[in-house]
Amino acid sequence: MSLSKSAMTTTILEAKENRGTTWAAIAEATGLHEVYVTSACYGMNHLEGDQADKLATFLGLGPEVSQALQAFPHKTWDKTIPTDPVIYRFYEAINVYGDTMKALIHEKFGDGIMSAIDFTMDIDKVEDPKGDRVKITWNGKFLPYKSW
Repeated sequence: MSLSKSAMTTTILEAKENRGTTWAAIAEATGLHEVYVTSACYGMNHLEGDQADKLATFLGLGPEVSQALQAFPHKTWDKTIPTDPVIYRFYEAINVYGDTMKALIHEKFGDGIMSAIDFTMDIDKVEDPKGDRVKITWNGKFLPYKSW
């Protein structure tokens, strides 16, 4: 019986908590970047067979989890304003700075978009005596619009 992406995520999160492990440790066990492996565990990306097997083994999970990790995702989200404070702040930042980001990308690159497929992201902690800082780096390939 196949496992849905939603059930897979629940199973992985429970195993992660029960083992007291981190996304960084899971990423190391699979040989993947922690952002990508976390996204796959939340059902928004897929893993290749050997990577999925390593993850399932590391967490002590069965082949149904590995199979679910290998399934191509259907990336959907609702369009409502998120209520989780961390996610809401990203929503707020895009609403406040989205037009600015778009204008600066167009000014520097021309008419196009930043890929979220040919894309990397790093999340780092920057210690600061006035309060630790969250540093997020997005790195996406620029894709110009074609004009036929």
